[in-house]
Amino acid sequence: MTGEGRGDAQPTRHVVVMGVSGAGKTTVARGISAATGLAFAEADEFHSPANVARMRSGVPLDDTTRWPWLRDIAAWIADRGAEGRSTVLACSALKRSYRDVLRQGTLRLDFVHLAGPAEVIRARMARREGHYMPASLLESQLATLEPAEPDESVLVLDVALTPEALVAAAVDGLGLHPYRRPDPQRSVLG
Repeated sequence: MTGEGRGDAQPTRHVVVMGVSGAGKTTVARGISAATGLAFAEADEFHSPANVARMRSGVPLDDTTRWPWLRDIAAWIADRGAEGRSTVLACSALKRSYRDVLRQGTLRLDFVHLAGPAEVIRARMARREGHYMPASLLESQLATLEPAEPDESVLVLDVALTPEALVAAAVDGLGLHPYRRPDPQRSVLG
């Protein structure tokens, strides 16, 4: 088993696929998980029922409503790291201060920012079904978004690429290792 605090083991890796709603975070994070074996989580699932109701009604979250959510996500990352498990998470992480809270969960956290024109993202949001985030909140998310600063580990990818190309670019750009299923035919003894 690997762990962050052990000198004899490989440290765990943790990745957040970030960007505004509709950028494809969940699709790409799930693809990275499938390609690498990293444990997947969807940050939206950490929201309180009150936060979900607020967004569903078209009211954007503010920092006060985001802090507990972000701390819960950082704790999830820390818990997986303590178990020796690497993770990939879909989370908006729009502000530097939000990304800083997420970094509290691990020694190493890389971000993949899915960025692109608002009209491309708006069109994707219009095609989504069953998501509580209405397209009307896209403008508030774009206004909140703070580009990565030079000291942040952020790989920026063009949202216009296909999901497959985004996953491949993320895995390659972060130097992640493709997941290989054990070969049941291969003998343990050689």
